[in-house]
Amino acid sequence: MAGKAAAPGAAVLLVTANVGSLFDDPENLQKNWLREFYQVVHTHRPHFMALHCQEFGGKNYEASMSHVDKFVKELLSSDAMKEYNRARVYLDENYQSQEHFTALGSFYFLHESLKNIYQFDFKAKKYKKVTGKEIYSDTLESTPMLEKEKFPQDYFPECKWSRKGFIRTRWCLADCAFDLVNIHLFHDASNLVAWETSPSVYSGIRHKALGYVLDRIIDQRFEKVSYFVFGDFNFRLDSRSVVETLCTKATMQTVRAADTNEVVKLIFRESDNDRKVMLQLEKKLFDYVNQEVFRDNNGTALLEFDKELSVFKDRLCELDISFPPSRRVRTKWSPTTTSGPASAWETTSPCSWPFAWRPGQVNLAHVCTGVVWCSDVAGEASAAPGSRASARCSRLRHATCPPAAPHFASASGPFRKSLTYLTVVSVPVTLGRNTGFPSRPRSCCQN
Repeated sequence: MAGKAAAPGAAVLLVTANVGSLFDDPENLQKNWLREFYQVVHTHRPHFMALHCQEFGGKNYEASMSHVDKFVKELLSSDAMKEYNRARVYLDENYQSQEHFTALGSFYFLHESLKNIYQFDFKAKKYKKVTGKEIYSDTLESTPMLEKEKFPQDYFPECKWSRKGFIRTRWCLADCAFDLVNIHLFHDASNLVAWETSPSVYSGIRHKALGYVLDRIIDQRFEKVSYFVFGDFNFRLDSRSVVETLCTKATMQTVRAADTNEVVKLIFRESDNDRKVMLQLEKKLFDYVNQEVFRDNNGTALLEFDKELSVFKDRLCELDISFPPSRRVRTKWSPTTTSGPASAWETTSPCSWPFAWRPGQVNLAHVCTGVVWCSDVAGEASAAPGSRASARCSRLRHATCPPAAPHFASASGPFRKSLTYLTVVSVPVTLGRNTGFPSRPRSCCQN
C-alpha cells in the first residue's frame, strides 16, 4: 500500500488522466470521477500526490470555464482532501493563444504530516519552501515554478491546431530532488494512415516529440535530477502488424470516395465462412469482430506490437504492461432502448502506457496500475485494479496486485453512453540517500 513506505520515506501517488469528457457532462461524469479519485486517495493515503490532467476543460474550453472553476474548487476544498493542507495547481487556461495553449492541468497535494517540502524556481534557480494553497492559470509561460512548452506546429502538420505539449515541475522531498513531467503526445489522426506503414508516420511524430521533452529535461541549464514522465502518451500498438495478424486469412476490400477516389474504408473478410466481415477500418473507426482478443489475459498476446517506447530504452524505464489495452470508445445507442446499446465500436486501435521513468534511479516498493471508468448513463462507476506489475530495471522491485477486470464497452455489456478513463499509478518511493536519487541538491533549503 502507498501509505506503508519504509521510514524514513514518503508515499508518492502519481495519477494521470485525460479528462476532456468530464466537462461534456459535468453533473454526472465529474461527480463519479471525483468519487473514484477520492477512493484512490483514501486507499493509498499518499504523503505527496501529483495529478496530471490532459485536455483539461474539454473540447470547448470557453464554454466549460465555469465547470473548470467548480472542478478545481471541489478538489481543493473537499473533505476527502482536508489532510492536504498545501497544494499547487497549474492550469493552462489561455485558450485564446493558439501559439501556447496546451490544455494541461497539473495538481500537486502535500499531506500535513510532511514538514519540509521544496519546489524549484526555474528562474531564480533555487528551491523555495511550499506553504499554503496556490492556483496559477492563464499565462503559465511567466510562472517561474514550472516549464511549459507546446510542441511546434510542424511536428504535426496534419492537425491545424493541436494542444500537445508538456509541463515540468521540480520538487525536493526528504533530501531528494526529482522532476514530474505532464505530457500529451500526438494521436493517430487516421487509422487508414496509421495502417499504411510499419512503424506508422504518427509513431515517428511521437518519437520526435518525446525525444524533444527528454532532451529538454536533461540539458545543461539546470542540475540533473531523476524524473518521472506520466501523461497521455497516445502510444498505439503497431497498426499494420496488428491488422496483418488479426486478419491473416482475410481478403481486403478497398472502398473509395466517388468524387475524390480517396480511400475511405478497408473491409477485411474471411476467405470462407460466407465471407464474414472480420474488421472494418476507417479514419476514426476500428471495428474488429472478436473483442475477446483485447480482453483475453489482459491483452497479453498484443504486447509484441507494443514497440513505440523501445527506442527510448536507455533513457526511460517502464513497467511491464499487465492491463488490457485501453482506447476511446463510442457507443451507438437508441434512446428507446434501455437494456443495452444497439452496437459499439472502437474509434482507434488499442493504446495504453501512461507512465515511464528514468531507469536506475528509483527504488520502488510497490506499483499498482488500474483503470477506473465512469458512466454518465448508469450513474455508477466500477474500478479495474491492475494485475502483476514488475519492473524492467534491475534496481526496481515488483509486487502483485489483484487481476484486472475487462473495461471495454461491448454490444453485450452494460448500457453505457460514454466512458472516461482514470489511469492510476501508485508509486510509494522511499526517499533517502540510498535510493539512487541524488543527495540534497544545492540550495534545496533556501526559502
